[in-house]
Amino acid sequence: MDRHILVVDDDPGLTEFLSEYLSDHGYGVTTAANGQAMRRVMGETDVDLIVLDLNLPEESGFDLAREIRAESRVPIIMLTGRDDETDRIVGLEIGADDYVSKPFSARELLARIGAVLRRAVVTVVSNEGPPTKTATFEGWRVDFAAGKLFDPDGDEVRLTTGEYRLLTVFLTHPNRVLSRDQILDMTGGESETFDRAIDIQVMRLRRKIEPVSDKPSFIETARGLGYIFRPSVEWR
Repeated sequence: MDRHILVVDDDPGLTEFLSEYLSDHGYGVTTAANGQAMRRVMGETDVDLIVLDLNLPEESGFDLAREIRAESRVPIIMLTGRDDETDRIVGLEIGADDYVSKPFSARELLARIGAVLRRAVVTVVSNEGPPTKTATFEGWRVDFAAGKLFDPDGDEVRLTTGEYRLLTVFLTHPNRVLSRDQILDMTGGESETFDRAIDIQVMRLRRKIEPVSDKPSFIETARGLGYIFRPSVEWR
């Protein structure tokens, strides 16, 4: 399943171009021309990142960014024709993750989207709240402030950095098919990493968290597609 990008801009030519360009590079894309349309999309679709124009009719991008941040940690890239340092600072202080000025290179925006999505997972910024949250599943607990995993008995289970990042990806995308390429991208792995390396990390993580490691019920294999993390995840 593609990561889903919401482009909020009132320029139909730009939104059509970005929709085609980002779709060609493996993203699901929805567009919205104003705040009302943005809210409707966010209420109906799981959005992984928002490209938000600063200059919108009726409600500014600043106002919409504040509204989004009051309810969600979904990454935001501000998009504007202004090349003003004050606007960039205000946008970042509101909670935007990056800032791109028009005119811009589509390749640059694509690179920034990929970087922001990777950073969002590696720093454990979930849509449920700030990175100091705790996630629980089937009695297991991950303390993101401490960077530790605890089993149902309360004992710490040590993870390698790769295993910790992999578990973070699964916790922030439960019940969703993730391809090996998506997992590689979201864990910040190098492009030279082979699919087999992802399979090995999954195998090692299964040995540490599955009730029966050779009959996985937490991390299921979606044959020909990738992996699915099945447990319900609660954030506190």
